[in-house]
Amino acid sequence: MKYKILILLSFFSVALRAQTICRTDIMNNEELIPANRIEQFITYNFSNLWLKTDNDLIYGIIGDEHQRILIKILKVTQHPDHPEEYLIKGKSSVKGNVCDFNGKITIQEIRESKRTHFGVDNEFKDKGINTQGLLTAKYEFLEDKSQKHPGTFYGILKTKWYLDKNDKMVYDDINIASDGYFNNAFVGKWKSYQSKAGKRCNWADYRVPDSNCDFDIGTGEFNVSEKYFKNGWFGIALKNKMPNGAIIESKDARAQKSWWQ
Repeated sequence: MKYKILILLSFFSVALRAQTICRTDIMNNEELIPANRIEQFITYNFSNLWLKTDNDLIYGIIGDEHQRILIKILKVTQHPDHPEEYLIKGKSSVKGNVCDFNGKITIQEIRESKRTHFGVDNEFKDKGINTQGLLTAKYEFLEDKSQKHPGTFYGILKTKWYLDKNDKMVYDDINIASDGYFNNAFVGKWKSYQSKAGKRCNWADYRVPDSNCDFDIGTGEFNVSEKYFKNGWFGIALKNKMPNGAIIESKDARAQKSWWQ
């Protein structure tokens, strides 16, 4: 009887998580062709796709309380002998504590989509796009052990891409105007070197992937529930509540360096 209860509790726990976690479908209901085309596409250089988005539009969480984390990838270099590997340099920031990190992205799968969505009013349908799809990779970023509160980021990355008419690999923002669009979804954990404790840690462009359903309350754009303001999100909420330039940034603020500089 005891084992039956444990099984039921485990089942309900999984079911509850499935009901409370949102932003899990980066393809936004667009279907993928099952075949892994990694051999066909691995020689293309995907580096620029992870450097494209303005850092103000990259949102991340660390821990179950959804504390805000800032991530900035500064440099991406494709390995000359192993084209599936990319060497990464970047920085993270939590509550003002900045750490440098180095690491690696390793592509594991590249799939093409069935190509049924071409932007608002199909504006990209006749733009000469050769194909498009989803890249899946694993990542591991190691923070500098000499700095305060360092650890390791690890997990799975998913990136949407397309090949243009010139056979160039391009960041897929075709459906950026659609509700719920996000890209470059890093979903995984951060583990402290010292305590070995692991924390949920996810970030992406335009939205936070695999986040609590009551966290992002925005429809057309990212917005945060008041419940989470205290965890580093008040500035985002304030900006969204003051449209049309109602908040004017001072010249001194504009002259300040970015947090990663």
